Amino acid sequence: VDQDARIEWIIGEMNDGNGISDTASLLKGHGSSSDVKVICVGSGQQNIDVTTRAVHYGKHSDSAMAARGVMRERATAILNGITKIEKGATKANGEQSEKVLMLSPQSRGDANPILLIDEDDVKAGHAASVGQVNPEHIYYLMSRGISKDEAERLIIYGFLEPVIAEVPVDEIRAQLKARVERKLGQ
Repeated sequence: VDQDARIEWIIGEMNDGNGISDTASLLKGHGSSSDVKVICVGSGQQNIDVTTRAVHYGKHSDSAMAARGVMRERATAILNGITKIEKGATKANGEQSEKVLMLSPQSRGDANPILLIDEDDVKAGHAASVGQVNPEHIYYLMSRGISKDEAERLIIYGFLEPVIAEVPVDEIRAQLKARVERKLGQ
């Protein structure tokens, strides 16, 4: 990505087989930026492995990564975020967030944020979480007359919405929502 240029990745991993996604943004120009949004929904015995990378070379370069995975049944997700800030990339900023929601005790998830920083004058941060749906949340929604399936669906959409809402193109955002709905309807 050259000077003052921008690349935006939008990745939806919602197929029925195993999947691997590996994106890399090389931020070579000053003022260059990269933004990655990932949504994945796994079911059955799927294995989903998603890696997002941003390598900062340019000064004032900026990268953002947001990945959310929902795993059902025996599905497994590994979400890797790698931000590398090279020596000389002063004032670079790299932020990342990887989160996995597991819907059954047999599902698995890994969220691995990695920051590799070789420059002093930069900003970088990361967040990661892996957890199961809180049964109390399901119970609360059910006590309000919502079925268990619908309560689970609401929690899933609430988990995915922060990333989906940031997709800047209406048609792609609608397509992502439709694919999530189709995947959850299995």
